Amino acid sequence: MMLNCDLGESFGAWHMPVDEQIMVHIDMANIACGFHAGDPLVMQRALHLAKQHQVSVGAHPSYPDLQGFGRRSLAMSAEELIACLHYQIAAISGMAAVQGIEIEYVKPHGALYNDMMRDPQIRDTVMKAVSTCSVPGIPLMLQAHPQHQAISQQASQHNVVLLFEAFADRRYTAEGFLTSRRLHGAVLTEQEAFEQAVRIMDKGEIVAEDNSILSMPVDTLCVHGDSPGAVAMAEALRVELTKRKLTHVRPGTND
Repeated sequence: MMLNCDLGESFGAWHMPVDEQIMVHIDMANIACGFHAGDPLVMQRALHLAKQHQVSVGAHPSYPDLQGFGRRSLAMSAEELIACLHYQIAAISGMAAVQGIEIEYVKPHGALYNDMMRDPQIRDTVMKAVSTCSVPGIPLMLQAHPQHQAISQQASQHNVVLLFEAFADRRYTAEGFLTSRRLHGAVLTEQEAFEQAVRIMDKGEIVAEDNSILSMPVDTLCVHGDSPGAVAMAEALRVELTKRKLTHVRPGTND
């Protein structure tokens, strides 16, 4: 099982300070592509840090919503959304190539991620975009979900390899989706997040907000870089993963 984090989310005068501190603890860095956060210099620095620490790099594209940090849904046609994703993936892939590294997966951000999980048509569009982007055969990271078999079948129609992730620091609905950030308690406390992550490691289970048990396969755990105590949480989870000998497998190898 791998540990991933959304990074490269500074832009202009807005600075998110955790990139360098957290990079030493994670396996995968989901780097913003400029549409919800990130700018060319921030992207360049995040890629350099990932290379320095031998961390896999993923494109982290979003709706074009810089003012809303990509957390607002936008009504886009399939054609618009595919072009939007191709643009962002190509940008981060090109910048990575300058440093001699490759983008190894795609993880949508924010509202696009949530919309993709709840709407099969949007998910189909995202899968089509990933399957036809500038990086052939690149895997798509999306949320581990009780309906994972149906989602995998949909991905197979596009020849897209999936990486299923669970969130250490987010509460889940009984249906297996993330509780809206607008609701109290949607982001777990540090202790709650640690306990949830350990249960995922040991049992592949999550306790939903109604106390029901969700069971699903998980390839990678996410810690949000903007969550309180993100660095300490990543460090603690690295210790737990190492203790269980849950080692890093490169994206898309299906091991």
